[in-house]
Amino acid sequence: MLNQEGFDLWSKDYDSAVAQSSQNNSYPFAGYSEVLNTIYRSIRRAEKGNVLDIGFGTAALTSQLYKDGYRITGIDFSKEMIETAQSKMPEAELIQYDFSKGLPASLKNRSFDFIVGTYSFHHVPTEIRPDFFGKLSRHLNPGGRILVGDILFPSAKEYAACKAKFKDIWDPDEIYFTADEFCPLLLKQGLDCRCQQISFCSGVLSISPLPAPSGTA
Repeated sequence: MLNQEGFDLWSKDYDSAVAQSSQNNSYPFAGYSEVLNTIYRSIRRAEKGNVLDIGFGTAALTSQLYKDGYRITGIDFSKEMIETAQSKMPEAELIQYDFSKGLPASLKNRSFDFIVGTYSFHHVPTEIRPDFFGKLSRHLNPGGRILVGDILFPSAKEYAACKAKFKDIWDPDEIYFTADEFCPLLLKQGLDCRCQQISFCSGVLSISPLPAPSGTA
């Protein structure tokens, strides 16, 4: 798993590496463009609003939303990635922080219409993921959603098949999402989780708070 320094070094070649994997329909970025487009279209159906992008990288997604007039706040732990993204979005609020620890203090009382993460949330340790998303959902405005675009599998069976096929380049330190296991864990957090599979190794999770039970204030 890459650390901050690794992402700093990768920042200049990141987009080309992703594009090559996507075009070859190969792990880990098969379907990358459609993952981003799916999230983009979901956000664009709403009126202008506030977007928090967690682990924004080179801002391939949010730079377009920025051009469309959305207010962008972002968190990333790579200084080099932040510099690249800031050049595309001069007025965006970009914060260097390890998001696996939650949100920085400056965002403690902030809320957003959309919270997005593309190929970033798998860096959150698996044992804290349900609680992480439960806490993150408290920063949503009414009607808001968390949109996760990532390496994602419908079940452990597909996960294992992909791992076996690409064992030579598989990173054993990275644990990805399986929808049939992860979504029920979010239900216990009071969250609805819908999965849209995009490619054999990628998809989009749409996460939103469940309605309060009838008669509950």
